[in-house]
Amino acid sequence: MPEKLRVDLPVLLPSIPGEADACVERLQQLLRNRPGVDDVHVRPGAAEKPPQLCIHYDPDQLSLARIRELAKAAGAEISSRFGHLQWQLDGVNHQRKAGSVADRLQKMEGVLEANANASGLLHIEFDREKTSEEVIRAELSSLGTNPREAEEDHSAHSHDHGDHQHASGGHEGHQHGGVFGANSEMIFALICGALLGAGAVTEKLLTGAPSWVPLACYVAAYFFGGFYTLREAIDNLRRKRFEIDTLMLVAAAGAAALGSWAEGALLLFLFSLGHALESYAMGRAKRAIEALAELAPDTATVRRDGQTSEIAVEELVVGDVVLVRPNERLPADGFILVGTTSINQAPVTGESMPVDKRPVNDAGLARSRPDVIEAASRVFSGTINGAHSIEIEVTRRSTDSTLARVVKMVSEAETRKSPTQRFTDQFERIFVPAVLLLAFLLLFAWVVVDEPFRDSFYRAMAVLVAASPCALAIATPSAVLSGIARAARGGVLIKGGAPLEELGSLNAMAFDKTGTLTEGRPRITDVVTAEGVTETELLAVAVAVESLSDHPLAAAIAKDGRERLGQQPIPPASNLENLIGRGVTATVDGETVWIGKTELFGSDGIAPLGTSAASAIESLREAGRTSMVVRKGERDLGAIGLLDTPREGARDALKQLRELGITRMIMISGDHKKVAEAVASEVGLDEAWGDLMPEDKVKAIRKLREETKVAMVGDGVNDAPAMANATVGIAMGAAGSDVALETADVALMADDLRNLPFAVGLSRHTRSVIRQNVFVSLGIVAVLVPATIMGLGIGAAVAVHEGSTLLVVFNALRLLAYKGGDKK
Repeated sequence: MPEKLRVDLPVLLPSIPGEADACVERLQQLLRNRPGVDDVHVRPGAAEKPPQLCIHYDPDQLSLARIRELAKAAGAEISSRFGHLQWQLDGVNHQRKAGSVADRLQKMEGVLEANANASGLLHIEFDREKTSEEVIRAELSSLGTNPREAEEDHSAHSHDHGDHQHASGGHEGHQHGGVFGANSEMIFALICGALLGAGAVTEKLLTGAPSWVPLACYVAAYFFGGFYTLREAIDNLRRKRFEIDTLMLVAAAGAAALGSWAEGALLLFLFSLGHALESYAMGRAKRAIEALAELAPDTATVRRDGQTSEIAVEELVVGDVVLVRPNERLPADGFILVGTTSINQAPVTGESMPVDKRPVNDAGLARSRPDVIEAASRVFSGTINGAHSIEIEVTRRSTDSTLARVVKMVSEAETRKSPTQRFTDQFERIFVPAVLLLAFLLLFAWVVVDEPFRDSFYRAMAVLVAASPCALAIATPSAVLSGIARAARGGVLIKGGAPLEELGSLNAMAFDKTGTLTEGRPRITDVVTAEGVTETELLAVAVAVESLSDHPLAAAIAKDGRERLGQQPIPPASNLENLIGRGVTATVDGETVWIGKTELFGSDGIAPLGTSAASAIESLREAGRTSMVVRKGERDLGAIGLLDTPREGARDALKQLRELGITRMIMISGDHKKVAEAVASEVGLDEAWGDLMPEDKVKAIRKLREETKVAMVGDGVNDAPAMANATVGIAMGAAGSDVALETADVALMADDLRNLPFAVGLSRHTRSVIRQNVFVSLGIVAVLVPATIMGLGIGAAVAVHEGSTLLVVFNALRLLAYKGGDKK
């Protein structure tokens, strides 16, 4: 019979960013190919536990020690060969530059994947046998960018973020002015416009002025209008890329060569002004994300050794006690030790109303197991205290706080391309060479058409300007950036363009029951004992075992059971083992105890239930109760019935989802079908699938996915495998769960189902904006190219071209003001 070995994934692959990384699949494949290994898969992490690699092996062929050695050796082999880099690039401030840098790196030998976003965040995976970090760094330097460690930008502190921006000096200024200042591109564009206007007035109205005056104005306008364009064009040519900046310069130079100085200056003025406005607009979307990082205060009032002092938040350590005065922002994640208050959690969770908070009941338990702290006592960095002073104990350093991780994930989300963005990237690769070929052919129009070379040259330049896919390149990234920023402000973390678009195209959703459609705080309603067993004996054994587990049902039995027992002693329990989806087993008084569903008994060598226990379970299920059987040794002690109440607002949330176009909604639950159906009818669902083990939930999601796109909504912990198999995995209450933050494609920071319609509505709106932008981008090119061939001038072409680029950017910025639901 095969045996299993479970090893924490970070032990085998310490450098990977997450379990979705390609190196995890490589590790699994490497081990699957070993004789004696039957299967290898990843078990998602839970609570504070990391994900694990589970290896099924034949003990007759491989010993436990040997399989452990093989796993470590395979992990070391992959870690030593494949490297991961995450850098912040100074000198990248818009999507075109980010895209060209990523494309160039992708073509390097040994680079397996490279993604960069408009804010300069770069992810690289590379093969150390074919290239090295030094070679990649040198390549980036040759592209005019300066790589530095990205972690320093992910601090949740505003002063850090600002310092890094200024520290980049000339590199940052590469797009925005360097030593001349952040707004210099706009200033240069306006000077160019003023000089152009002065030249035109002198030439047309002041006929007595010397002829060299207007020419001097136009030449000076060329300098100011072409300054940044020339810098970027030189960079592009160095990288052997022929882009819009180069096209504009060629067209302006062509106009000057033909003596049309005024038209060339107009072209450069419109282009530089459009470029500056585009940078400003994209900067607005990026600042909406950076504003999240500025929510945490710079300092904290800490009590150490009986003394209070003010220190920088970076100096806070786990275990510090921090004093928070009324109306102050909280400096760290933690739990309340002293004081009751209400806290505005909107900056992190998006909740519109302040949430009442109280001290923890057991500070020692909260300290040892931060994952079980109740929401009413848990607090987050960046949230705002109400009218009363409180003392909190820090559970996370500032760089690991929920807020800091959200900022980091939102920044990283921009690198995950959406389906539309992948399409536009492929389109550009074919379209740009085709345009260059067309322009080249038009240079020789004078051979066929009776016109001077000057006119043919002018037309070719106009076509180059008209056909440049500037608006198309920025159409999707600008909408994705704005959509993700708006979602984050509403307490929803969307990890990239792909889940953002997919969520907007869904028409089916599956919901876990416990903790998603219900409060997740079940109460004991019935205790049915077997013959000769007292309620006290049954509850004492159940409380002893379930106190070791962090499952919601276990927590309910432990809490309510203690209240019912009063002062009765509870025996010690040990050796807890989680029988996933069925129950738990442990040792009490030297005997094995099983607590779980009916399905646990009569399988895997566990004796079936006696008739009295079986009938007790059946009566509880008929009454719509979640039921757990308790057995100690060979005796059935009885059964416990629990009832979980539907979430407040669940019915309204599901109704809003229907109005948004989610036509099919299904509840999937491990509970008995009758229990699942009872809850489903209360919240307004038509379909409920019960009696599902975790692997059955995965199969159910796969079956649904074969029929249509489907989202899985759960807590991100017990539902992680099912969420991973859905089109989009959505986790609720992610602010209080590390695992939910990591595993979900979309994380609702508040434990409130009413945030879901906001997320779906925003995604649908974003998808609509992306389509509008792509339609406008392609439509303008389709009109402009024939128009320039027919004789439309360069000035008019560049005006329409730049106008369309600004149109798509400002259309995308509308998403920042999205008001779906009642989200602020």
